[in-house]
Amino acid sequence: METKDLANIRGTARDDIKAHFVFIPLMLQGHLIPAVDTALLLASHGALTSIVVTPSYTERVHRTIDIAKKSGLPIRLMEFPLDLAAEGLPDGADDVDKVPPHLIANYFRALANLREPLERHLRSDDPYPTCVVADICHPWVKELAAKLEVPRLSFSVTCAFSLLCQHNVERFNAYDGIADDHELVVVPGLEKKIELSRAQSLIFFRLMPGFEKFTDELEQAVVKADGMLVNSFQEMEPQYVARYAEARRMKVWTVGPVSLFHQSTATLSSRGNTTAIGADVCQHWLDGKVANSVVYVSFGSIKYVEPKQVVELGLGLEASGHPFIWVVKNADLLGEEVKEFLCELEARVAGRGLLIKGWAPQVLILSHAAVGSFVTHCGWNSTIEAITAGLPVVAWPHFSEHFLNAKLAVEVLGIGVDVGVTEPVMLRYDQKVIVIGREMVEKAVRSIMDRGDEGEERRRRARALAAKARAAVVEGGSSHANLQDVVNHFQRSPPRGAAA
Repeated sequence: METKDLANIRGTARDDIKAHFVFIPLMLQGHLIPAVDTALLLASHGALTSIVVTPSYTERVHRTIDIAKKSGLPIRLMEFPLDLAAEGLPDGADDVDKVPPHLIANYFRALANLREPLERHLRSDDPYPTCVVADICHPWVKELAAKLEVPRLSFSVTCAFSLLCQHNVERFNAYDGIADDHELVVVPGLEKKIELSRAQSLIFFRLMPGFEKFTDELEQAVVKADGMLVNSFQEMEPQYVARYAEARRMKVWTVGPVSLFHQSTATLSSRGNTTAIGADVCQHWLDGKVANSVVYVSFGSIKYVEPKQVVELGLGLEASGHPFIWVVKNADLLGEEVKEFLCELEARVAGRGLLIKGWAPQVLILSHAAVGSFVTHCGWNSTIEAITAGLPVVAWPHFSEHFLNAKLAVEVLGIGVDVGVTEPVMLRYDQKVIVIGREMVEKAVRSIMDRGDEGEERRRRARALAAKARAAVVEGGSSHANLQDVVNHFQRSPPRGAAA
């Protein structure tokens, strides 16, 4: 277990620490990165933040934490190994990407087994925690916080709109009597008409056999929480933040966009990655392109896309005529035919298209002046990063809350176009393969890059949202004030002898 003694955190005296937040993120890239960013923001407001990680994930975030420590921020990692053998997991499976699909439930049990060693450590830690912040997917932290007798906040990696929609369709039994999983139903309790099918609204864990009890535990953990942190900002979705807080009867603090903590190329290129390799290549390539001309394409941390879909996507991008950066995950696992196709495509679009195989410095790319749009799976991190960059999006949801985030972008905020996906393309009970053809890809890309009145209006809305996002995180902004309020709300008792 590795921690950083407070006496060694430069520029921070123990009595200056206003609060001590212990972050327990889910060890998935899309959950870990925003949790670390939120911890950094709270540290910048005078709180000590300790982030619990397993060894594989220490490697992914230590560069970001090291940079923060050198700047004087009171932040540290607490590394706890998982007992893999106890849950029948193979060596190396503390990295969820190496967990066989049929053992994913074992992995979550191994995470829950961290409760006792973590409790023992925190009881002897100095300063004692004033609040535990747990990913919404960690129901076991409810018991940990109770035993430590400290408050607990839930940390959500999606927006208030999506949280409210999922809550309302379950709370009001919106799908009772609906036999077809793909029949659209109006989401109850919203002023705006939003239609959603059961297949589009299912919470991630409800899609996984054997997780029925776990899903109920998640709900109970949220119900009993002392509040929630959301990576969003008040000005983007004020009515949905208010409605969700009212429905849950708890305080909901919007503290984002949390990626805006990072303002330098060094921290942006290290965010969520062990090295900065790739950042310079992207920067140089983009520097040679006209402003707002490049389409960025990435499906986030999704590790596998159907080989046929890879081909159709590539051909659609090629046919669109626009310059593009395309992040292709796990290219080596796609088969020889697809690998050959990608090599041939690279040759044909040389200079116009850049294929990145593996990790990409996404926020750095999105913030470059040459990028004009984002083709995204609508995971929340990607969606809010596009909003923060002022970019319109092609919405290509894959499963679960992706559909809700897509509806927010396209139907509520008016900054996107839909590629045409109407049902989940992965995590299906059946073996049906959903493929978006090259013609639909080309049409969506041409539409989002269109310079006519409709396209310009989308861009205007996107830029206006970006300005509001940046205003939210600076002093006087809503998210800045909320972060300070969280620190004040869960602050330490004054040191002995301090003036009243």
